[in-house]
Amino acid sequence: MKYDFITIGGATEDITFYTNEGIVINNKDDILRQRLLAFEYGAKIKINKAYSSFGGGAANAAVCVSNLGFKSSVIVAIGEDTRGNKIINNFKKNKVDIDLIQKNKDIETGFSLLLVGQENEHIVFSNRAANKELKITEKEIKEINNTNWIYMTSLSGKWRGVLQNVFRAKTKIAWNPGHIQLKAGIKILGRYLKKTEVLILNKDETIELIMSDPKFRNKNNRFLNNIKNLLKILYQFGPKTIIITNGKFGASAYDGENFYEQPIIKEKKRIDTTGVGDAFGSTFIAGLEMFNGDIQKAMELSAKNTSSVIGEQGAQNGLLKKEQF
Repeated sequence: MKYDFITIGGATEDITFYTNEGIVINNKDDILRQRLLAFEYGAKIKINKAYSSFGGGAANAAVCVSNLGFKSSVIVAIGEDTRGNKIINNFKKNKVDIDLIQKNKDIETGFSLLLVGQENEHIVFSNRAANKELKITEKEIKEINNTNWIYMTSLSGKWRGVLQNVFRAKTKIAWNPGHIQLKAGIKILGRYLKKTEVLILNKDETIELIMSDPKFRNKNNRFLNNIKNLLKILYQFGPKTIIITNGKFGASAYDGENFYEQPIIKEKKRIDTTGVGDAFGSTFIAGLEMFNGDIQKAMELSAKNTSSVIGEQGAQNGLLKKEQF
């Protein structure tokens, strides 16, 4: 079957709980951990409210592009359990093809616990579980080569083998590397970045990746906090287009010739920032298809969608449909 998008990565149930008892600590001396959320050691923390919803980078991206009118499928690994069945039903509800989902009877479906503090920023505790069993075989490679775009998100388990097989594809790849990949550094990721059509990172992730290169390890904080410096360095690593998201400061892009800026679009209400990065990145790729490669228009579309996502609880509930734009 010919798809517009195949997303690859994680699918989870997200259990989100809110509390006002944490304290935000500025930690600017550590460029990789500039803000911390702290709680009293040994305390019993009151939860104000809690929700269950669906998440995982690949799942969020697949639902997002499907909502925008594209034929999408998802390559994720789940367990043969109640949580896995709920995830499948959610894909069906959102018109995401489920033929490429991998089921494993010996391990549970992944889930995440999301702690949301008083400033509505979140910390994620992730149990990858079945997500670690994801594989890319000849069956998946055949489908990958018959699609317009691959959108790849955070990987776990034997992720190096997954990367090696995905990047055999003869199609365009948009990549939002996860924490495990970024810790491996440029020495491991460099060969794949050269084959990446669009690289999507937030500012902290960008700094972590750049500092893994000995050439840039000793750059000072002023240099590393300059978005244009970061974009130009990432472009040297090989991607054709780079997107860096930067929270309330919006997003920036670079295609080797031009810099692009997109401020945030103020949300009507701020409920939950979970899934904002997934919404921005996958909407951007969909926008490139919708607007014939126009980066600025694609970024504006992404900003509108993330504004809506922030206004609803969960990573997928606020995603807009094509007719709502």
